[in-house]
Amino acid sequence: MLSPPVKSGPRYNDLIQSDKVRVIDENGENLGVMFTNEAIEKAAEVGLDLVEVSPNADPPVCKFLDVGKYRYEAQKKANAARKTQKTQEIKEIKMRPNIDTHDYDVKMRNVNRFIEDGDKVKVTLRFRGRELSHQQLGMDLLRRVQDDVAEIAKVEAYPRMEGRQMLMVLAPK
Repeated sequence: MLSPPVKSGPRYNDLIQSDKVRVIDENGENLGVMFTNEAIEKAAEVGLDLVEVSPNADPPVCKFLDVGKYRYEAQKKANAARKTQKTQEIKEIKMRPNIDTHDYDVKMRNVNRFIEDGDKVKVTLRFRGRELSHQQLGMDLLRRVQDDVAEIAKVEAYPRMEGRQMLMVLAPK
Protein backbone atom coordinates (compact mmCIF):
# COMPACT_ATOMS: atom_id res chain seq x y z
CA MET A 1 0.00 0.00 0.00
CA LEU A 2 1.38 3.40 -0.98
CA SER A 3 1.66 6.17 1.57
CA PRO A 4 0.28 9.58 0.63
CA PRO A 5 2.82 12.01 -0.85
CA VAL A 6 4.64 14.21 1.64
CA LYS A 7 3.39 17.79 1.38
CA SER A 8 6.04 20.47 1.36
CA GLY A 9 5.52 23.99 2.56
CA PRO A 10 3.43 25.32 5.43
CA ARG A 11 0.56 23.40 7.00
CA TYR A 12 -2.87 24.88 6.42
CA ASN A 13 -6.52 24.32 7.33
CA ASP A 14 -7.08 20.65 8.33
CA LEU A 15 -3.36 19.82 8.18
CA ILE A 16 -2.66 21.97 11.28
CA GLN A 17 -2.09 19.49 14.10
CA SER A 18 -2.39 21.79 17.11
CA ASP A 19 -5.66 22.13 19.07
CA LYS A 20 -5.25 25.84 19.77
CA VAL A 21 -3.54 28.48 17.64
CA ARG A 22 -2.81 32.21 17.85
CA VAL A 23 -4.66 33.84 14.96
CA ILE A 24 -3.74 36.88 12.90
CA ASP A 25 -6.33 38.09 10.40
CA GLU A 26 -5.80 39.25 6.79
CA ASN A 27 -5.14 42.84 7.95
CA GLY A 28 -2.36 41.77 10.33
CA GLU A 29 -4.41 42.23 13.52
CA ASN A 30 -4.03 39.73 16.36
CA LEU A 31 -7.34 37.97 17.10
CA GLY A 32 -5.84 36.04 20.03
CA VAL A 33 -5.70 32.33 20.84
CA MET A 34 -8.60 30.18 19.68
CA PHE A 35 -9.45 26.59 18.77
CA THR A 36 -8.15 25.51 15.36
CA ASN A 37 -11.62 24.49 14.04
CA GLU A 38 -13.06 27.87 15.01
CA ALA A 39 -10.14 29.67 13.32
CA ILE A 40 -10.58 27.62 10.11
CA GLU A 41 -14.29 28.56 10.02
CA LYS A 42 -13.49 32.28 10.48
CA ALA A 43 -10.91 32.10 7.67
CA ALA A 44 -13.43 30.38 5.39
CA GLU A 45 -15.97 33.16 6.09
CA VAL A 46 -13.46 35.67 4.72
CA GLY A 47 -12.69 33.35 1.77
CA LEU A 48 -9.11 32.56 2.82
CA ASP A 49 -7.20 29.64 4.31
CA LEU A 50 -5.73 29.35 7.81
CA VAL A 51 -1.96 29.03 7.23
CA GLU A 52 0.56 28.09 9.93
CA VAL A 53 3.31 30.73 9.65
CA SER A 54 5.22 29.98 12.84
CA PRO A 55 4.75 26.30 13.78
CA ASN A 56 7.39 26.28 16.57
CA ALA A 57 5.76 28.99 18.68
CA ASP A 58 3.62 28.07 21.67
CA PRO A 59 0.80 28.11 20.59
CA PRO A 60 1.56 28.03 16.82
CA VAL A 61 0.88 31.28 14.95
CA CYS A 62 -1.55 31.11 12.02
CA LYS A 63 -2.68 33.73 9.51
CA PHE A 64 -5.60 34.17 7.18
CA LEU A 65 -3.94 33.83 3.75
CA ASP A 66 -4.43 32.41 0.28
CA VAL A 67 -2.24 29.26 0.40
CA GLY A 68 -1.40 29.24 -3.32
CA LYS A 69 -0.33 32.88 -3.27
CA TYR A 70 1.71 32.34 -0.06
CA ARG A 71 3.57 29.36 -1.59
CA TYR A 72 4.22 31.29 -4.80
CA GLU A 73 5.66 34.27 -2.89
CA ALA A 74 7.85 31.98 -0.76
CA GLN A 75 9.17 30.22 -3.88
CA LYS A 76 9.91 33.56 -5.57
CA LYS A 77 11.80 34.73 -2.47
CA ALA A 78 13.85 31.50 -2.38
CA ASN A 79 14.71 31.81 -6.09
CA ALA A 80 15.80 35.43 -5.64
CA ALA A 81 18.03 34.44 -2.70
CA ARG A 82 19.57 31.63 -4.77
CA LYS A 83 20.22 34.01 -7.67
CA THR A 84 22.06 36.58 -5.54
CA GLN A 85 24.29 34.16 -3.64
CA LYS A 86 27.85 33.82 -4.93
CA THR A 87 29.66 30.54 -4.91
CA GLN A 88 33.30 30.77 -3.93
CA GLU A 89 35.64 29.35 -6.54
CA ILE A 90 39.28 28.36 -6.25
CA LYS A 91 41.42 30.13 -8.84
CA GLU A 92 44.94 28.89 -9.49
CA ILE A 93 48.07 30.94 -10.17
CA LYS A 94 51.14 29.05 -11.34
CA MET A 95 54.67 30.36 -10.83
CA ARG A 96 58.26 29.18 -11.02
CA PRO A 97 60.88 29.83 -8.32
CA ASN A 98 63.04 32.07 -10.55
CA ILE A 99 60.15 34.27 -11.77
CA ASP A 100 61.05 37.70 -13.17
CA THR A 101 59.78 40.83 -11.36
CA HIS A 102 57.41 41.94 -14.14
CA ASP A 103 55.93 38.44 -14.46
CA TYR A 104 55.53 38.38 -10.67
CA ASP A 105 53.71 41.74 -10.75
CA VAL A 106 51.29 40.49 -13.42
CA LYS A 107 50.55 37.33 -11.40
CA MET A 108 50.05 39.39 -8.21
CA ARG A 109 47.62 41.70 -10.02
CA ASN A 110 45.56 38.63 -10.92
CA VAL A 111 45.77 37.30 -7.36
CA ASN A 112 44.50 40.65 -6.03
CA ARG A 113 41.65 40.71 -8.55
CA PHE A 114 40.57 37.15 -7.68
CA ILE A 115 40.60 37.85 -3.94
CA GLU A 116 38.63 41.10 -4.37
CA ASP A 117 36.03 39.11 -6.34
CA GLY A 118 35.66 36.86 -3.27
CA ASP A 119 37.42 33.80 -4.68
CA LYS A 120 40.10 31.68 -3.05
CA VAL A 121 43.49 31.56 -4.75
CA LYS A 122 45.74 28.51 -4.94
CA VAL A 123 49.33 29.56 -5.60
CA THR A 124 51.28 26.72 -7.21
CA LEU A 125 55.04 26.90 -7.45
CA ARG A 126 56.47 24.38 -9.93
CA PHE A 127 60.02 23.09 -9.58
CA ARG A 128 61.87 21.59 -12.55
CA GLY A 129 65.22 19.86 -12.68
CA ARG A 130 67.80 21.26 -10.30
CA GLU A 131 65.38 23.85 -8.91
CA LEU A 132 64.10 21.07 -6.66
CA SER A 133 67.30 21.22 -4.63
CA HIS A 134 66.67 24.95 -3.94
CA GLN A 135 63.30 24.72 -2.20
CA GLN A 136 64.26 27.65 0.02
CA LEU A 137 63.92 29.97 -3.02
CA GLY A 138 60.34 28.75 -3.46
CA MET A 139 59.58 29.22 0.21
CA ASP A 140 60.94 32.79 0.04
CA LEU A 141 58.78 33.53 -3.02
CA LEU A 142 55.62 32.25 -1.35
CA ARG A 143 56.45 34.25 1.79
CA ARG A 144 56.75 37.33 -0.46
CA VAL A 145 53.32 36.58 -1.98
CA GLN A 146 51.90 36.18 1.53
CA ASP A 147 53.33 39.57 2.61
CA ASP A 148 52.05 41.32 -0.53
CA VAL A 149 48.45 40.22 0.02
CA ALA A 150 48.46 40.37 3.84
CA GLU A 151 45.96 43.28 3.94
CA ILE A 152 43.28 41.65 1.76
CA ALA A 153 43.80 37.90 2.26
CA LYS A 154 44.68 35.34 4.89
CA VAL A 155 46.60 32.14 4.35
CA GLU A 156 44.21 29.20 4.52
CA ALA A 157 46.77 26.49 3.74
CA TYR A 158 50.40 27.29 4.47
CA PRO A 159 53.06 26.37 1.88
CA ARG A 160 53.70 22.64 1.59
CA MET A 161 55.43 20.40 -0.91
CA GLU A 162 53.45 17.96 -3.05
CA GLY A 163 55.81 16.09 -5.30
CA ARG A 164 57.55 18.64 -7.55
CA GLN A 165 55.32 21.55 -6.58
CA MET A 166 54.78 23.77 -3.57
CA LEU A 167 51.20 24.83 -2.81
CA MET A 168 49.63 27.62 -0.76
CA VAL A 169 45.96 28.62 -0.56
CA LEU A 170 44.83 32.20 0.11
CA ALA A 171 41.30 33.22 1.11
CA PRO A 172 39.69 36.69 1.30
CA LYS A 173 39.64 38.23 4.80
